[in-house]
Amino acid sequence: MAGLGKRMRPHTLSTPKPLLPIAGKPIVMRLVEDIVRIVGKKVEEIAFIIHPSFGEKVEKSLLQVAENLGSKGKICYQDEPLGTAHAILCAGESLEGNVVIAFADTLFKADFQLDTTKDGIIWVQKIQDPRQFGVVKLNDKGEIIEFVEKPQTFVSDLAIIGIYYFKDGAYLKKHLQYLIDNNIKDKGEFQLTNALENMKNEGTKFSTGQVTEWLDCGNKDVTVYTNQRYLCFLQERNEPLRANSAQIHDSFIIEPCFIGEDVQISNSVVGPYVSVGKGTIIQSSVIQNSIIQENSHLENLVLHNSMIGNSVKWSGQALNVSVGDFNQIS
Repeated sequence: MAGLGKRMRPHTLSTPKPLLPIAGKPIVMRLVEDIVRIVGKKVEEIAFIIHPSFGEKVEKSLLQVAENLGSKGKICYQDEPLGTAHAILCAGESLEGNVVIAFADTLFKADFQLDTTKDGIIWVQKIQDPRQFGVVKLNDKGEIIEFVEKPQTFVSDLAIIGIYYFKDGAYLKKHLQYLIDNNIKDKGEFQLTNALENMKNEGTKFSTGQVTEWLDCGNKDVTVYTNQRYLCFLQERNEPLRANSAQIHDSFIIEPCFIGEDVQISNSVVGPYVSVGKGTIIQSSVIQNSIIQENSHLENLVLHNSMIGNSVKWSGQALNVSVGDFNQIS
């Protein structure tokens, strides 16, 4: 999660992208909770690979994420964007035994338990345009026979979604280090797919995994959609979505919505598919399909498909917006 999230500005000017909220929790917290759920056994350690500029406050919050799941947290740094293989190797000390690797701008819905007896599992999803993704090519038996990074001519429409399982983390580490030591790059960066190809050639058997739904958090529109889908998942699981301290007066909440602690909503219609962060006040407004972060004050607004940051003060009218932290609009 060491990227700076430029496609999510202005929100990532003040908050690293993996800490932006989805249904009331940071993206990275949702991701690790889901991984722990499919692993089905104790996760000893969670290593977070971040940029040094994220700061002490972010690091403490990430360590707390691990602690909340009964795991040891570890902070690792990637100083410059040299590719996925380089990023993972920045957490080289954690590459031992069974390892799950995930990129923190993707979420998923899955109803299965991880099969840790397999050499490796690469989760994929069929997509229309695979040119911006690593893809896998399968044989007639459904086994992975080739990994290709961002193919510009058609190879396969099975995109790697950014979640991987390895039975032997140390063996993965060896192949990642081989790329660095021999300066083996693809499109100017050290790519995980090159290491996977080499491991396959040495006899590692990679299987594909399928998720029920793959959700992106790469820009504002897809993040708002991911929030919508996640609210539906939580509603299906009967998880609580409204804090007891929230105050709702003369208003109509169309479920599913997440309403955080100490939220005040009056004379408004909120929902469906809205997440409202802690301490936010909404008055005389209609809000649908949006993410409102913490301690904002919104009045006389009509919003849909929008993201509003922290501590925003806004009175007026707008549609389909993306407003960063600490803005005052009238």
